[in-house]
Amino acid sequence: MSFDFLALPGAYELVVIAAMVIATYSTRVIGWLLLRDREVSPRLARVLDAAPACVMMAIVAPSFMTTDIRDLVTLFLTVGVAYKTKNMPVTVIFAVILNGLLHHFF
Repeated sequence: MSFDFLALPGAYELVVIAAMVIATYSTRVIGWLLLRDREVSPRLARVLDAAPACVMMAIVAPSFMTTDIRDLVTLFLTVGVAYKTKNMPVTVIFAVILNGLLHHFF
């Protein structure tokens, strides 16, 4: 039995991961720099609180257009975990592990 799914990422994967980290944290730092000395309204605070979920949906939504049954099973089970736990890290970890296992074994 091969455990290729446990292999370390290659150079391309590391570049992609680094780019995502830079993009994610640069937006947070820029937002903090722009808003650190200002009082935000309750309305703007609600918008800022909703932004991470909106970004996640923008990333995930195109995946619903797939015809790959493994991805569809992952998506629907992940929606259930997200609804049940209401915990983003648990949901993301569940989705990554489940999708990796389904793609490896099926």
